[in-house]
Amino acid sequence: MVFGIGIDIIEIDRVKTSIEKYGDHFLKKVYTQTELDYCLSKANKYQHLAARFAAKEAVFKALTTGWSKDVGWQDIEIYNEPNGLPLVDLKGDLKSFLTDGKSLKISMSHSRDYVACVAIIYKEI
Repeated sequence: MVFGIGIDIIEIDRVKTSIEKYGDHFLKKVYTQTELDYCLSKANKYQHLAARFAAKEAVFKALTTGWSKDVGWQDIEIYNEPNGLPLVDLKGDLKSFLTDGKSLKISMSHSRDYVACVAIIYKEI
């Protein structure tokens, strides 16, 4: 049974421009330290940062929570298994969305200019 689906696509240059314009303020608002450590160590750091941005947007859409003062960007952390599989760790108030056997999966894809991500919340029946 599917409880939510979200998708997002973003231009990599849009994230790069935001970082160049707002610097650490943007980075620390959107990304966790774990995400920053991972992305900034990569040759194409903007592609990895954009992928996490799109993933967070897709997860928010799948959760259908909307924005509130109690929920923020850092309440969703995107990380990778050693084999590259992207995973999500929900923090704070968002943890309650994955109770009763619900699972959350994401898939990310990119081209030279764009990154896309889809998120699905489901429960096997």
